[in-house]
Order: sequence, then C-alpha cells, then structure tokens
Amino acid sequence: MELHDRISQMPRPDLGQMSLDELKVLQKEVGIAIDTYRDRQREEARRVLEEKAREMGFKLDELSGSPGKRKGKSSPARYRHPENPAMTWTGRGRRPNWVLAELEEGRTLEELKI
Repeated sequence: MELHDRISQMPRPDLGQMSLDELKVLQKEVGIAIDTYRDRQREEARRVLEEKAREMGFKLDELSGSPGKRKGKSSPARYRHPENPAMTWTGRGRRPNWVLAELEEGRTLEELKI
C-alpha cells in the first residue's frame, strides 16, 4: 500500500473546527513525533552499522573518525586558585569564573601561576 493510500485511510481531526490553542498543541505533538521517529531511525542505523563493523573486527568509532579518547597528553595546569588548590586552569581556552573573580579583586595572572 502506498503512503498516500495509507494516509487517506487514517482518521483525521477536523482542523477547521479546532481552536488556535488546540492546533498549536497538535503541531507540537506532530513535531515531537517526527523527532522521535528520526531518533529511532538513527539508533537503528547505528545499531546495524556497529554490528557490521564488529563482524569485520572493528569498532564503529574507528571507522567513522568520531572522536574517541584523546591520544595526546593533556596540558598541565599553569594557574591555581589561591584558596582552593583543586581549582586549576591550563591557561588555554576561556578563563574560568574563579580566574575572572581573582583578576577583578586586583590579583594578576602572575600571582596565580603554579
């Protein structure tokens, strides 16, 4: 049976008789149904691909180039919170809030260096 035939046989609400709020609820429910359908399809595709990769002696991540565990060393911490030594920063990327707070209090990055 073709898609058009299946759809034409489905019971349909009378959209012309629905209020705006009812139509918005219906629209939201359809959007959720579409998203969950895509999620189910994506998961099924992943399952099939992982199974095939496993049959051939691989992991799917190895074949797809997806980022797995980093192979290089992580950067060492270069800055440490003066009162809480567990809070550190490598000096790379965005400054953590604790660094910004210390700088606002008048400290310099040099004072926070390990």
